[in-house]
Amino acid sequence: FSSTQPLPMLPRVKKRPRPVEAGARGQEEVKFNEVTVYLVERKMGSSRRSFLTSLARSKGFRVEYALSDEVTHVVAEDNQAGALWAWLRGSGLRDVSRLQVLDISWFTDSMREGRPVTVETSHCIPDTSSTVTECSPPTADANVSQYACLRRTTTENHNKIFTDVLEELAENSEFNESKGPCLAFRRAASVLKSLPSAVHCLGAIQGLPCLGEHTKAVMEEILIFGRSFKVEEVQSDERYQALKLFTSVFGVGPKTAEKWYRRGLRSLKEILAEPNIQLNRMQRAGFLYYRDISKAVSKTEAKALRSIIEETAHWIAPDSILALTGGFRRGKEYGHDVDFLLTMPEMGKEEGLLLRVIDRLRDQGILLYCEHQGSTVDMSKLPSRRFEAMDHFEKCFLILRLEEGQMERDEGLQKDPGESRGWRAVRVDLVAPPVDRYAFALLGWTGSRQFERDLRRFARKERGMCLDNHALYDKTKKLFLPATSEEDIFAHLGLEYVEPWQRNA
Repeated sequence: FSSTQPLPMLPRVKKRPRPVEAGARGQEEVKFNEVTVYLVERKMGSSRRSFLTSLARSKGFRVEYALSDEVTHVVAEDNQAGALWAWLRGSGLRDVSRLQVLDISWFTDSMREGRPVTVETSHCIPDTSSTVTECSPPTADANVSQYACLRRTTTENHNKIFTDVLEELAENSEFNESKGPCLAFRRAASVLKSLPSAVHCLGAIQGLPCLGEHTKAVMEEILIFGRSFKVEEVQSDERYQALKLFTSVFGVGPKTAEKWYRRGLRSLKEILAEPNIQLNRMQRAGFLYYRDISKAVSKTEAKALRSIIEETAHWIAPDSILALTGGFRRGKEYGHDVDFLLTMPEMGKEEGLLLRVIDRLRDQGILLYCEHQGSTVDMSKLPSRRFEAMDHFEKCFLILRLEEGQMERDEGLQKDPGESRGWRAVRVDLVAPPVDRYAFALLGWTGSRQFERDLRRFARKERGMCLDNHALYDKTKKLFLPATSEEDIFAHLGLEYVEPWQRNA
């Protein structure tokens, strides 16, 4: 394989070529017809592989660039045994057990002798990937559920090398409006995140749900080459780069990003310089505060914002209830924004509270941007089966000013000259459900996205119920099921309660 171009997931198994005559490869004569060598490029590199191939052929060895059933000796350099054998088993060869899988030392000994030397034990790379230690399933529970709500997933991800790639491929599928592949990659990443240890070979994932052939091919590529050539191809794609950049701006979705890309725009500066583009109010704020709100928000900063909003809400209504939701409630250290629920313990008392909080934040001089949306809850149209549909509670999308004393500062990092103003802008979502819908809203806004998606799918497929951020509806009994806590919702669904920090699916 050439390391300068995207590679196929696995080498094709080709039919045996015609015998190579003297002169077919630059006048080299094949002297040792009983040996056909394949050099694994991984770790060796393409230049070294080409050099060694030429050297071997000059000495009369048959060396093939494509792995086929005619290969007798596979030679690798510094490859992990388990990953190498997993790759060979998935390559499509009829019988990998007949192969001599050898360290580079056999090759160098043979070059020195000018003939294929006898294979010694020290030359062999043993098939350790089928042993219990190397390839046993990385989970004590063989019955891993297809539903994220039946798995417990903490922030400790042992398979980040795979999940980062799968999530990037999912994002690219989303940009291409390929809903099926997008969902498949996200489900696969979710399963891998839930495993209690790292996957070192494909044998370890046998029987696990949601891991399709495409996902396995991507994982196999990473196991053998240490990287995904598919995702590198995606990352280098001009359209993907542009859409990823444009959608990083607050208020810009995939459709708007695609429209800008089709107009030939490739950078944020080009968008701002284009006179025919009319940015809406949210997008203007997104560009104005882009440097700040494109940076991660720390847990320390999220707690500071909670103190600010809680103090503001309690100044207006001492018995108001505020909850930090989203990734921070799940125990994450960083996020891209901060989400809160705000309500009152008495039905109807929450009306008007959100607008008063916004006014108070404005009076304090920390409200940089606000878009308010009133409640449009209509129980006759709920619950909704559309997962992506935004809920209908009263809410506001804010950008708040956080002072330097409340900001996270890594003393080991050089201060950004742009931060000399002593504050930063942070994105905040503030949602105000009525108290009888509070438990459903808390569950929905806590996430993760895949956990919520699977919880709704489980409710629909396994329980004949319909769940969203507003309600749980039993379609058999034709009634809404009440809940004053998340535990009530899990109980209605016949599920064990999953703590927020175990929902990082």
